[in-house]
Amino acid sequence: MSKNLNKIYKAVKLYSMIEAGDKIAVGISGGKDSLFLLDLLLDYKKTCGFEFEIVGITIDMGFQNSDFSKLSGFMKERNVEYKIIPSNISEVVFDIRKEKNPCSLCAKLRRGILCTSAKDLGCNKLALGHHTDDVVETFMLSLIFEGRLSSFAPVSYMSNTDITVIRPMILFSEADVIKETKNYPIFKNPCPADKNSKRKEVKDFLTSLEKLHPDAKKHILRAIQNPERTNLWNNKK
Repeated sequence: MSKNLNKIYKAVKLYSMIEAGDKIAVGISGGKDSLFLLDLLLDYKKTCGFEFEIVGITIDMGFQNSDFSKLSGFMKERNVEYKIIPSNISEVVFDIRKEKNPCSLCAKLRRGILCTSAKDLGCNKLALGHHTDDVVETFMLSLIFEGRLSSFAPVSYMSNTDITVIRPMILFSEADVIKETKNYPIFKNPCPADKNSKRKEVKDFLTSLEKLHPDAKKHILRAIQNPERTNLWNNKK
């Protein structure tokens, strides 16, 4: 078994992510993470010994000149059902709300549409391509800009849509993904906030921090995984 497939098996088993009979929607942004996730899940499906379904969903954010033809070809080559869902997210975030820091609202709107669309397609789970770097960056964003100790979990149940969100790449680093996706048809992000966001600031900060302390991100991740991480001021000892 390949190293990549072994990591998927480990994540699925550790967090009980995938079961026989599941119908899983994969959120396809067109970036390296989501495309790699799709291929990993297809490889897992071939070897896991039980049946489940996969469908790809892309949210059309409403940006002008968005061309999804390469993504459609990528999905067709893999014989995966693929749906492109139109939305007015770009208008809401940039024209109506005029968000100075748009990423948080955009992510919430996209996730809401993904969950609703997955439910409409008969899915019970939604797979997202978040990796360990995303976990650490989200934790630091919450800490610095919200004053909270928080990050997303490997598995989350969305009660309003009855969809379970899973993150099968939770044991992969961004470096792992970059190494494997050099020849993928990456969809160019048309968002005007791309490369100019609070997340990009945190990513750059962590890169600088690791130049001084090479294990910094690893230790932050370990702190997030620690079962006592929510008990900083609530320890009754």
